[in-house]
Amino acid sequence: MDVANPEVLPAAKRSWLFTEHGEARGYIQPHGLKELWFHTGTACNLACPFCLEGSKPGDNRLGAMRIDEVRPFIDEALELGVEQFSFTGGEPFVVRDFISILAYAARHRPCLVLTNGTAPLRRRLDKIAALREAPYPVSFRVSLDHYDPLIHDAGRGAGSFAEALQGIRELLALGFDVSLARQMQPGEDTDGIDARYHALARELGFQAPPKIVAFPEFKTPFSTADTPEITEHCMTTYQSEAGRRDFMCAFSKMVVKRDGRMRVYACTLVDDDPDYDFGGSLKKAMAVRVMLRHHRCYSCFAYGASCSER
Repeated sequence: MDVANPEVLPAAKRSWLFTEHGEARGYIQPHGLKELWFHTGTACNLACPFCLEGSKPGDNRLGAMRIDEVRPFIDEALELGVEQFSFTGGEPFVVRDFISILAYAARHRPCLVLTNGTAPLRRRLDKIAALREAPYPVSFRVSLDHYDPLIHDAGRGAGSFAEALQGIRELLALGFDVSLARQMQPGEDTDGIDARYHALARELGFQAPPKIVAFPEFKTPFSTADTPEITEHCMTTYQSEAGRRDFMCAFSKMVVKRDGRMRVYACTLVDDDPDYDFGGSLKKAMAVRVMLRHHRCYSCFAYGASCSER
């Protein structure tokens, strides 16, 4: 196949390897599996209109995982030298097997759980408390879209801010580490916003300022966005080798359950594009070059966006 001449390639292959203008597309070559993510399913107790996963009650775009489906991927990841397991949704705590999944993972490596901190988590606090005795620590990242409860509740539903705060208090009281996720605002005063979150954190009982992960607008699944295309020239001119190694797709993968099958995707942000389905093996997926074609890749390139806390 003549990859030097994009015009002779099938359209799908051409789009994967080259930009609209025929320039070589930017890419990331993975260097090692340090963090493995599991998408526990798109079912959620909330229905936020901005959700990058399109999650809502009863949603099954991505299926709920069972412990027997997850265990082989944890075991394979351990063979590859993984250093952390992370879990997202949907809302992980609506998944029946999630506590068992988390307990198995925490027997082997530190774990991070992304949650909205509301009723599904709080209903299972007694079982979550038992995870304090796990061989490796479990930590949580709770979504607080804004420090103003009215703005937060406008997207997540009346009372969700207060309920999330109570979930945070209860996790802190149990001795777990908690970080916060918020939405990034265009032209924002990041230091000023973080100061407001730190003040709120002190009221909640944090002993030190929590890590705050700010996300740009990713849009809902299957959306398109008018973002610049990332070329090889962009990646070598504006990104150093060290910077390229910090892209999530360089050191992590995400396992999802789609149509009843467990699949490995390039990262946490591209599960709405089947071209980023790299198969059923972590080892094989880590050998695949990740082309930066998805519009969300631009957020990683331009803003350093990352779901990881590593």
